[in-house]
Parts: sequence; C-alpha cells; structure tokens
Amino acid sequence: MKPASSLVNLLGDLVAIPSINPSLDTMGIGCGEEPVTALLEDFSKRAGLETERQKVLPGRENLLVRLPPLGKTKYKVILAPHLDVVPAPRESFTPQIIENTLHGRGACDTKGSVTCFFQALLDLACSASRPAETEIIFVGLVDEEFAQAGSRAFAQSGIIGDLAIVGEPTGLDVVSSHKGSLWIQVETTGKSAHGSTPEKGENAIENMRLALNLLSDKYQKDLRSRNHSLLGSPTLSIGKIEGGNQPNIVPNYCQVELDRRTIPGETEDSVIKELNSLFGGLGHAAPKVKISRTVPCPPLQTDPSLPFVQHLLTCANKSKTQGVPYFTDASPIAMGGTPAVVFGPGNIDQAHADQEWIHLEQLEQAHSIIYSFLQSLP
Repeated sequence: MKPASSLVNLLGDLVAIPSINPSLDTMGIGCGEEPVTALLEDFSKRAGLETERQKVLPGRENLLVRLPPLGKTKYKVILAPHLDVVPAPRESFTPQIIENTLHGRGACDTKGSVTCFFQALLDLACSASRPAETEIIFVGLVDEEFAQAGSRAFAQSGIIGDLAIVGEPTGLDVVSSHKGSLWIQVETTGKSAHGSTPEKGENAIENMRLALNLLSDKYQKDLRSRNHSLLGSPTLSIGKIEGGNQPNIVPNYCQVELDRRTIPGETEDSVIKELNSLFGGLGHAAPKVKISRTVPCPPLQTDPSLPFVQHLLTCANKSKTQGVPYFTDASPIAMGGTPAVVFGPGNIDQAHADQEWIHLEQLEQAHSIIYSFLQSLP
C-alpha cells in the first residue's frame, strides 16, 4: 500500500484546486473541474495509462482512465467519484493538516474518494498483479453537485460494467440503496382585491395554507407509514414559498417548492397522482402540482448479493450493505445498466459544511480497501 504521505500530498493538491461547480459559482471564485481533470490526466499518462475525455458541457469533460487486464476483458469495474465541489470562500481551498485531519473544501466531498480511487489505480498499474480478466475504468465525473450531467452522459455512453463504485463519504460503509429526489412545484391562484375589502377577492395564500395543512398532517402521516428495509420512510420538506406583492393587495398567486425524497417503488407519476388525490377535496382551491426538476432522480436499489458487491463487502470487512437518504451519481449510472454502489472515506455530515475535513487514517483505510478489491478481481 502507498504510504499515507503520498495520499495526503495528492489530496492536498486536489483540495487546493477550487473546482467549484460553475452552475453554482455565483461569485466567480472557482475554476470548474478542468484543472483537476488535467492534473489526473497528467498523472495517468506518466503511469502509461490510457486516457479519454468525454464531452459533457462546454469546457467540462469526464475523464476516463483505463487499466486493461492481463488477458482478454471479461469483466469491467468502474470507479466513479466526482470532481466538482460546492461554493466556498477562497481561503477554504488552502488545505490545512490539523492533528490527523485534513481541512479544506472538497476534502470529504469527494476529493478524498478521488484520491483513494485514483491512487489505488496507479498503484495497481505499477504492480505485477493486475487482474487477468477485469478492465478497471476510473471515471472522474463533472457536475454531480448540480444536475449530474457527468454521470448521465457516462450512462449514455454505452459503457456497461459489472459494478460501479461511486465515491461519496460513507464512512467506509458499502451503500447499495439511496433515496430518490423529486422537486415539486405547488401553485395556488386567487383573485386580487384591495386590502381594505378582502371579501371582494380570493386569497391565494389562504388557499395554499389549506394545502400546506394537508401536507404537514395527513400526508406526513401517510409517508411515515411506508418503510424500506434500508432507507426507512420517504420524506417531504417544504423548502421555498412565495406569493403576493404587498400587504394591501389580496394575493392572486402563491407557490411552494417541495423536496420529496422517494424510496424504491415510488415514481414521479405515482407521487404526482397521490398529491392530486390529497388536494382533491379542496375543490376550486386545490393547487396545481408539477415536477420542477428537469432530470430524473429515482432511488437506487442494487442487489447486495451480486458477486462483485459481496467481494467489496469482504474487502471492507463489512457484513452487509447500508442505505442513505441522499442522492448520488450512482442512480444515473445504474439507469445506464451498470449496478452501482456508493463507498468512500469521510462523514456525510462534513459535506458542504463551512469547515470541511477528513480523517487521514480513514483516507488510508479507504485506499487499502479499494486497492485490495481491485488487486483481487478475476
């Protein structure tokens, strides 16, 4: 296994690159994923590995690095962390080591995974024990933090693997299921009138209040009655509300944005249908409901009994897979036909936090697990 200092050096180099997702970088602080892609590409070429760039968005490309087997390819394993990070102040991109932790934006989400996956690939490329029949493909993905354009483009590329390991901070757990994500727009209308004569109008905010009462009471109880063995119950969060123009005008419009997390068996159509049914009793005051997110984000459910998943569990010294509530690139990749799990060092509670950090011991452990898994592939 590579000394921890090599992992720390690589992680520090990656954290120092402010690869803020351009779609989120309203302050113009970052540089996007390209410098990270170029750095990893340079390391790969110096190691004699085949690289390929996959166009996704203007100036933003997935990086594919291939390690062929000693013989004919029979299996494919994909390592798929993302290269973008969420916004942070400039000083957050100066990596700092404090005791046995490395601090800086992206250290946990997910440059720790990038470091472990990529270094394990380089180490295997330099060894004499690469797999006989399994091709390994490292895919540095763009745009996970916004619309997952990178994983969606990769899923449509026609590359199908026997397993994809998507890098996220799972605390070294192997995650086979995660919730889906729906953004839903709920809209009520009314009739404007002067605030001194509200009886002459119809208050759209009051109509929305009736809908919100149903969402907060009856609908929440319904969601809590459903259960998935790894994911628990689906959830609903009211994330945004707006309506009206000024206090002395009866509002003729109100809109709420909902975050609905789904479990396997739930679909966009089924959720919209149940919401319309929920609001049906409100008559003419019933709101209009529609999906506001433009890309599908269904839940992930990968069979934990698959041989490659079981092999990863063995290498990670885990007896079973886990489920998590957040959405990842694993779902789009699975939609493309490759079974996917989520794995990586770090704690999800540190992702997107003001002070992001990762334990260096866990970084080393994750590298060891991935290297052992890759080295022992058929």
